[in-house]
Amino acid sequence: MAATTEERRETIKDIVCDILEIDPEDVTASSLFKEDHDADSLRAIEILASLEKEFNIVINQTELGRMVNLDGVYEVVAEAADWK
Repeated sequence: MAATTEERRETIKDIVCDILEIDPEDVTASSLFKEDHDADSLRAIEILASLEKEFNIVINQTELGRMVNLDGVYEVVAEAADWK
């Protein structure tokens, strides 16, 4: 059975929060990883790699520029996974 959009969003949020070492309550869909949560580029690459593994997808590193918040990450993952 395919995961729902909400389940996918929760999984993505869990991955991001785990890597950035922040509480899920502290991150919003639009809070910026670098500016609001002190993430560096190495963490961004960790997030990308974890998402690729979790969803069995390939994300081009050029997409890192769009992956600045949860909304951006979800869009990139949805496109890579071809979620309708």
